[in-house]
Amino acid sequence: MAATQVVRSEWTKIRSVASTVWTLSLVVVVTVALGMLISALSKNEFDSMGTQERAEFDPTFISFAGMSLGQLAMIVFGVLVVSNEYSTGMIRTSLAAVPQRGSFLFSKIAVATALALLVGLVTSFAAFFLGQAMLGEHRAEIGDPGVLRAVFGGGLYMALIAMFSMGVATMLRSPMLSLGILMPFFFLISNILGNVDATKKVGRFLPDQAGSKIMQVVPPLDDDTPYGPWGGLGIMGLWVLAALIGGYVLLKKRDA
Repeated sequence: MAATQVVRSEWTKIRSVASTVWTLSLVVVVTVALGMLISALSKNEFDSMGTQERAEFDPTFISFAGMSLGQLAMIVFGVLVVSNEYSTGMIRTSLAAVPQRGSFLFSKIAVATALALLVGLVTSFAAFFLGQAMLGEHRAEIGDPGVLRAVFGGGLYMALIAMFSMGVATMLRSPMLSLGILMPFFFLISNILGNVDATKKVGRFLPDQAGSKIMQVVPPLDDDTPYGPWGGLGIMGLWVLAALIGGYVLLKKRDA
């Protein structure tokens, strides 16, 4: 089967599954709504902040407060894109139609990543502009130094989260097992490791901790992170690459 036909086939499969629409819609709604809420609360609390808190006040990053929940919906999207075919048994038919497993996997990932990037960018820009509207006189402008990079970076971050989830799901094949590992890892374990003094230096090299640096415009005063915004996104990219390579190797080795 020609590469364009494989890509078209994967697009048809992804858009015909109802869960795709629901999970991607949830990414937008949860991220934007929570970002607006946190931005509104931050505006109300600004006058009572101390000197250090005001110096560290990052209106851009505040508007992305909903990313922590929105990324969970993006994880579900990434897992379902891959593991739906295993849970329904359609994987055998797909691999019979496309025997080149590398072409099959990377066509699926390319289509899903393009969709995740589009939704991620829409979400990021919407979260920024609506969040800044909530912040009123404390808002940042899109033309301020570092802001456009942070907003674009938010969309890239979401796409990388989806790619990482797809790589893990390809390795594990089970949607329940994949979600059972990824959800606690991103929602609990990573946050604990990144905020406890004893493990902070290790935690900041985890994919979400490193990748989220791209959305930060005003770093904390005591920030000693050994990489910048693009360096953090690069570290996240290495995690994604490792997950995709792992998924490809296991797909090549195993039976459907």
